[in-house]
Amino acid sequence: MTVTRGFALLLTLAVGGALVNASGPAAGPPTTRLKTISARTNSGGASLVIEASEPVGYSLTRPDALTVFVDFRNVSYADVANLVQATPKGAIANVTVESAESMGAPAARVRIALAQPVAHRVRSDRNTVVVDFDKPSAKRPPYVLPPQARETAGDAKGTLNAMDALRETSATTADPIAALGLDGGPSAASVPATPSAPAPSAAAARRGATTPVTVVNALATRGTGATQTPQPPTPPPATTTIDQPGRPGKQYTGHPISLDFQGADLRAVLRTFAEISGLNVVIDPAVQGSVDVALRDVPWDQALDIILRANKLGYMVDGTIVRIAPLNVLAAEEKERSDLAKAQADAGQVTTLTRQLSYAKGEEMVTLLKQANVLSNRGQAFVDTRTNTLIVTDLADRLSATTELISTIDRPQPQVEIEARIVQTNKNYARALGVQWGFNGRVDPSLGNTTNLAFPNNGSLGGRTGGVQGPATGATTGVPTSVNLGVPGASSAVGLALGAVNGSFNLDVALTALESTGNGRLLSTPRVTTQNNIAAEITQGVQIPIQTVANNTVTVSFKDAALTLKVTPQITAANTVIMQIALENASPDFSRAVNNIPPINTQRAITQVLVTDGQTTVIGGIFVSQEQAATDKTPGLGQIPLLKWLFKRDSVTDQNTELLVFITPRIIKG
Repeated sequence: MTVTRGFALLLTLAVGGALVNASGPAAGPPTTRLKTISARTNSGGASLVIEASEPVGYSLTRPDALTVFVDFRNVSYADVANLVQATPKGAIANVTVESAESMGAPAARVRIALAQPVAHRVRSDRNTVVVDFDKPSAKRPPYVLPPQARETAGDAKGTLNAMDALRETSATTADPIAALGLDGGPSAASVPATPSAPAPSAAAARRGATTPVTVVNALATRGTGATQTPQPPTPPPATTTIDQPGRPGKQYTGHPISLDFQGADLRAVLRTFAEISGLNVVIDPAVQGSVDVALRDVPWDQALDIILRANKLGYMVDGTIVRIAPLNVLAAEEKERSDLAKAQADAGQVTTLTRQLSYAKGEEMVTLLKQANVLSNRGQAFVDTRTNTLIVTDLADRLSATTELISTIDRPQPQVEIEARIVQTNKNYARALGVQWGFNGRVDPSLGNTTNLAFPNNGSLGGRTGGVQGPATGATTGVPTSVNLGVPGASSAVGLALGAVNGSFNLDVALTALESTGNGRLLSTPRVTTQNNIAAEITQGVQIPIQTVANNTVTVSFKDAALTLKVTPQITAANTVIMQIALENASPDFSRAVNNIPPINTQRAITQVLVTDGQTTVIGGIFVSQEQAATDKTPGLGQIPLLKWLFKRDSVTDQNTELLVFITPRIIKG
């Protein structure tokens, strides 16, 4: 991988649990020294092992594809044992140790020259730092550095120190939220530079506009390092925002780092993150405390977020400056700013506005102004009910919002015509077939047909179910009915009367039949017009008086038996109408009256529907079907084959009733 010149960021030095100041030179001569440098090979590649006398922090930089720097700040290398020997098939070509400067302090630099541009990884274990290199490819041709990289490699002062690099990064980073990664947006490692970004510094121009940043290991005692190559983000307009870390759904985009602090000063740790991000950071004097944290390979913006939350801190961003302070301090400042702005707004001149309302009611408008928080603390609203005039006294800037709200509300509302159709149909069918017959016979001496017995010598036999039937002409007299299964109210009948000459036996038969059909249709169409969101009602019918007697007092109340339509329409933006409907069709039935008080037949529908303008929908329907078949017969005789029709009556009744309710809204235009 070909990489142009980079620079090191020394994050923190934790030696024996104490944090070394990362902003200035060491206080005394180095007490830590490098002991040995050795190399070992394996099937996967080669490893360079650097051993120090005690746990030590380090930074790693790769200025070009064939060079790797490992800097140990404030560490002596006078008696280091360099045991590295180059191998023909290994990635390490040469290792030297030289003096350098890191963040204003002397440092021991281990320069690793590579035979091929292979990938590297760094890890540490207490006082040992190990740099692993991949195995070089035997088929790859010799790698030649580009001219710019060769100039950089030959320049002993070509590697920028950390503070210069940070200043250049800050100069090209105009979006601090994006650079910090604390707002869920892109970090400096992922947002490309744009032509509107500030011009790069002279040092950046000398080494090229795409100089990468190499992130370094932050552990003094344990952990692993990581590398990233961030680029300057796009500069937004300078704004001031206050935020609290740990918002739900936050995305962290910073490059991974490892941290190990024990009892470290909180302010010094926050300054370390300032160096990582390259932003201008101001730490509030109220920020105090210590940090105990052990993190491995986490995004640096997430690490900062966790440390801020653990110490109840927040931040305020103003342009490229990030101010870190306790949450209560930021909240108090925000409240003071809000109170000041509110006081300045309330200090203006009070003006009076009068507006005669044409469509809205003044009382409702006053309530709306108060509920919508349109009025200021000094604002008041009144209404003249005689002229429906709204009177508002408030600050001039608030009156503009009041005027806009009044103009929006005080508008004519469209009207809706609602038509309901109640269709009730009845179908009736009835059929009945019956028979009536009677006979009488006499045994009498006058007729010469006695029994020739002393007892019984004479007698008579005839029907007893009903009155006499048949004509009383000649020798035939009226015959009592023996089987009275005729059809009531029959519209058709056939009669047969037979009698003996001497009148000793008479027979009378009547066959009756009835069949009826009927179709009925009842249409009721109530119609009402009302404004949008205004309830309307229309009723047509009778009121039935009902008397109630209590304590010798007669009270008369009235019960409606009427067709009633109640509806509240709501017109939507999609040209549809939402209707709350209560429809009732009630009628008295005097045929079943009790004490002259008839029962009330009622059909009712209560619902809410959505209908397009001008369309018709069915909101309800009831279908009732009633079928009845009946047979009246003489026991035993009504079951005799062929003769059973002389002793029975059959009737069939079929009745269907159907009720449908239709509704049609029409928006009245203009």
